[in-house]
Amino acid sequence: MPEITLDAADGSGRFACHVVMPAANPAPAVVVIQEIFGVNANMRAICEWVASMGFIAIAPDLFWRQEPGVQLDPDAGQAQWEKAFALMKAMDQDAALLDIQAVINHARGMAGSTGKVGTMGFCLGGRMAFKAAIGTDADANVSYYGVGLEGLVGAPLRGPVLVHIAEKDHFVPDAAKAAIQAALEGERDATVMVHPGVDHAFARIGGKAYDGRAATIAGGRSAEFLVRHLA
Repeated sequence: MPEITLDAADGSGRFACHVVMPAANPAPAVVVIQEIFGVNANMRAICEWVASMGFIAIAPDLFWRQEPGVQLDPDAGQAQWEKAFALMKAMDQDAALLDIQAVINHARGMAGSTGKVGTMGFCLGGRMAFKAAIGTDADANVSYYGVGLEGLVGAPLRGPVLVHIAEKDHFVPDAAKAAIQAALEGERDATVMVHPGVDHAFARIGGKAYDGRAATIAGGRSAEFLVRHLA
């Protein structure tokens, strides 16, 4: 089952999702939320990793309203980055959150699902995973180096969230990092991990900023968090 197509909740069309099933079911599901480069090879590899942990992995195409099937390579030159940023800036995040909720709804009732569903997002997806903790009924949410979270913290959380922050993230100013930590400190449903000495995208395998130690530590905490809330 490499791909499914779902109806958008706003009636604007249908969008594709990449799906990887675990070896055994029934299993909880994790909505894997893309970076600004679309559901590319890296996101599909993350889906394989999520499935290897015993979860159904589902990665929706959130750029479908602009250009379905975007798969950009962040290491292939400036033109790829320019297109990625243009897509990100033009994306309707409220509509994208409705798409994520539609995936959650589908995952709760799909064949082989236990009905428990979480989200895990990276970069743009890290922001959307935090928005999912506020605006969807996901059972757990994991945000990797989300950008602009300082403008979201303070809103009531509907579900637990684990936030991974890269200490040297050049897309998130130090003041923003401090504001995020201060706002979430003491929040019962929020856990913040700051990964020292690493930059944005430290968990993108094969990427220029990849850091194996930080990615492994973050991955272990993410797995533990998802198992605790979904299993």
